[in-house]
Amino acid sequence: MKIHRVLLFFTCIFAVAIVQAQQTPPQSGTIPRMNAEKWREDLRFLAERLPATHKNAFHKMTKADFESAVRSLDQRIPSLADHEVVVELMRIVAMVGDGHTGVLSAPFLLAPGVYPIQFYMFEDGLYVLKASSDLAAINGGKVVLIDGVPAAEIFRRVSDIVWRDNEQGIKDIGCWLLSSPRVLHALKVAKSIDKAEIVVLKDGAERTAEIRATAKPADLRNGSEALVDSRDGKILRPLWLKDPTNNFWLEHVQETKTLFVQFNAVQNKSNETVEAFFNRVFEYVEKTPTVEKLVIDLRMNGGGNNYLNLPLTLGAIKSRLNTKGHFFVIIGRETFSAAQNTVNELEKYTNAIFVGEPTAASPNHYGDAGPIELPNSKLQIRASTLWWQDADPRDTRKWKAPDVAADLTSDAYQNGRDPAMEAIVNYKPAMSFDTILADARATLDIATFARRLREFKANPAHRYFELETRVNNAGYFLLNQNRVDEAIEVFKLNVELHPTSANACDSLGEAFLKKGDKANALTNYRRALELDPKMQTAVEAVRTLTR
Repeated sequence: MKIHRVLLFFTCIFAVAIVQAQQTPPQSGTIPRMNAEKWREDLRFLAERLPATHKNAFHKMTKADFESAVRSLDQRIPSLADHEVVVELMRIVAMVGDGHTGVLSAPFLLAPGVYPIQFYMFEDGLYVLKASSDLAAINGGKVVLIDGVPAAEIFRRVSDIVWRDNEQGIKDIGCWLLSSPRVLHALKVAKSIDKAEIVVLKDGAERTAEIRATAKPADLRNGSEALVDSRDGKILRPLWLKDPTNNFWLEHVQETKTLFVQFNAVQNKSNETVEAFFNRVFEYVEKTPTVEKLVIDLRMNGGGNNYLNLPLTLGAIKSRLNTKGHFFVIIGRETFSAAQNTVNELEKYTNAIFVGEPTAASPNHYGDAGPIELPNSKLQIRASTLWWQDADPRDTRKWKAPDVAADLTSDAYQNGRDPAMEAIVNYKPAMSFDTILADARATLDIATFARRLREFKANPAHRYFELETRVNNAGYFLLNQNRVDEAIEVFKLNVELHPTSANACDSLGEAFLKKGDKANALTNYRRALELDPKMQTAVEAVRTLTR
């Protein structure tokens, strides 16, 4: 039986909250009258139903921490306003730590109105991406303060209430939540429930404006023209933003001999299925010899029905362009849920090169959210009911990292540039980690291995590559073969490349201990404990070595 993956928020979870706000108009009487005892009843119901509904609610948090958070909120409820209780419920649910488990909070947080600002976390900071026409003076500016609170601290606070698999989900959803006056007030950022003072840095000068909750939730939706894009009037819209609300579309970019395919939702359209579309895509590729590169853009794809992915995967496998340097997939902070399943299949079965930012979901992840309705407030909670294991069960990656990092900067956005497409157009093959490792195993040349790894890590394109674990595994490969001196050199290199890693220091300590060098072993175990006092292997090793 096919199961439709339940998405909490379309391309980001907040979008469903927007829809919910539209379905429940902000009229008097739409929000139930609440008091402390009713909220406490809801909290007790949540505390019981969330662990019962979720496939594994304690995969990241402990049961003790969950129960402690519930008790703490129960004690504080009488001193909190309704919107503050909702935000605290979001905080508790976010402790579960997966991107399909969250609170649909629209009636309490969105229905009264939102700030007419859409925020975006670029590589170089938090910016005003879009704003109402009366806020043109701050549109495009880098956020410095909101009601005196620095941007970094604001983002730290909102991070605690975001439902996510990883930090990419925080970048995406956190920015949407910042448009809610009640969220900012509950997080003790804004002093008022409906207005705030924002300070931005724009054109080399600080600019201040008062913002009020004058916008509707729908104004923040992708494709809405209610807010003015910070680039409007300056440049043409880049290709990747040409049609963001269209589930899928394609364009042949003649000058770069590239077929650009944007896949924004794993959902059929009323006039074309996903299968028919990708049949059309790959037929075009085969019949058009001038197409030398195929790009599948998944950066804004928040998911849908993962059983619709097969035509894309099979078509890519059979395509003449399924070779390194000719098939590219763009991923990013909105690539989530069924789109992550798409990425998993393309990673396993094709020669795709992934470009952009890391995905918002883990390769193996929880999903298919089931509903929980709180009895008094009628708040809708979603809790993951299934474990999707597309990858090896030992695959604990928090995301699929790009092979070629191409983060969007504020400057690139303002000037209509797309770093991901630029990286694809200018792509030149480089030695991969697997090749570097294979050569080292064949030649046993540790010095060359070290030089190549330093160069690999220094390359900005590899900024998200998970190097530490792979180098550590290479060290243990040598250690298990009793090539202890070579293993020590590899572990030393890992510590050099990852100086804040307790695990790298612990592994080096283990190698020195196997060599019989207790002094150096103790030094590295102690260093591991400085970085992570709870690392049990280091704790036991230090205890043994200091008896």
